[in-house]
Amino acid sequence: MHVPDGLLPHFVCLGGYALMGGLTHYSLRQIQRDKNAPENMPKASLLAAAFFVASLIHIPIPPISVHLVLCGLMGAILGYYSFPAILIGLFFQAVMFQHGGLSTLGVNSLIFGIPAIASHHFFSIGKKLTGNNLLARKFLAFLTGFGGTALAAFFFAVIIALNIPADLDVRAERTAILAFFISHLVLAAIEGVFMVMILAFLERVKPELLQGNG
Repeated sequence: MHVPDGLLPHFVCLGGYALMGGLTHYSLRQIQRDKNAPENMPKASLLAAAFFVASLIHIPIPPISVHLVLCGLMGAILGYYSFPAILIGLFFQAVMFQHGGLSTLGVNSLIFGIPAIASHHFFSIGKKLTGNNLLARKFLAFLTGFGGTALAAFFFAVIIALNIPADLDVRAERTAILAFFISHLVLAAIEGVFMVMILAFLERVKPELLQGNG
């Protein structure tokens, strides 16, 4: 789901960097207001590493293979820490494994980072509404994991569809993009189940990781 170098026009890449800079600045401002920043930095580092490694674990979902995205999980646990954590993970993915590119780093950070922040707000509001209802909390966790990945796939598909080079078969490319999106909806469901299991585990053994996420 990473946009590679050379696929997008220069003005789109520059716009991505501008928006990335603004959202990074806003996220850091939110982090500065967090009284629990010293406790939250280690878990942000841990999940940044998990995001980085997840790109290496591929799951075959015909007609393509996909990898875990973790937008929903990172947003739910990290809050605004998720955006700089994702940005760092994407940078090292581009430099070390050519997943994405440096020219499209801004665009890719928005594709993954905005869904993570949206997941943070959705999960925070949902926790207040579900209270101690175990079934409702599991459903909330599933929706958060599913929604984070589905939203990232939607952003990617829209950006690619709007920037198909003129020398390519537009109809064939849009069909491929649709197949990509459907495959990632399956991945989103897998991530939803994965998030239910992870949050259930953390609530048992390390509930403080789910508190004070900025």
